[in-house]
Amino acid sequence: MKWCKACRLTELPTGHTRPVELADEFILLCRVSDAEIYAIENVCSHDDGPLGEGSLTGKVVECPRHGARFDVTNGTVLRLPAATPLDTFPIRISDGWIEVALEDV
Repeated sequence: MKWCKACRLTELPTGHTRPVELADEFILLCRVSDAEIYAIENVCSHDDGPLGEGSLTGKVVECPRHGARFDVTNGTVLRLPAATPLDTFPIRISDGWIEVALEDV
C-alpha cells in the first residue's frame, strides 16, 4: 500500500466533495465535517455516472444521473437503482495534505 497526495486539506471545505485521479483510480474525497473525510470510488455502480457531480448531504452522496445514494463511510448502497457497493480507500492527513492509500501503485 502506498500513500498518495490527493489535495491540500484547505482545498476541501466541509460539506463538499472533490474528485481526484490517483494512479488510474477515480476517487471522490468527501469532507463530512471538520474531522471526518472519506474517500470512495467516483463512479456510480449503476451506470458509471460521476458521483463528484452529485450532492453530498451528511454522509450520503447522491448520483446526479438517476439518484442512487451511497454511504461515504463504507460505500454501502442506500438507494436504488444502484445495487453494488462502492470501494472505499483509507485516508490520512499529513503536513496539511489529504493522502489516500492505494494498493499496487
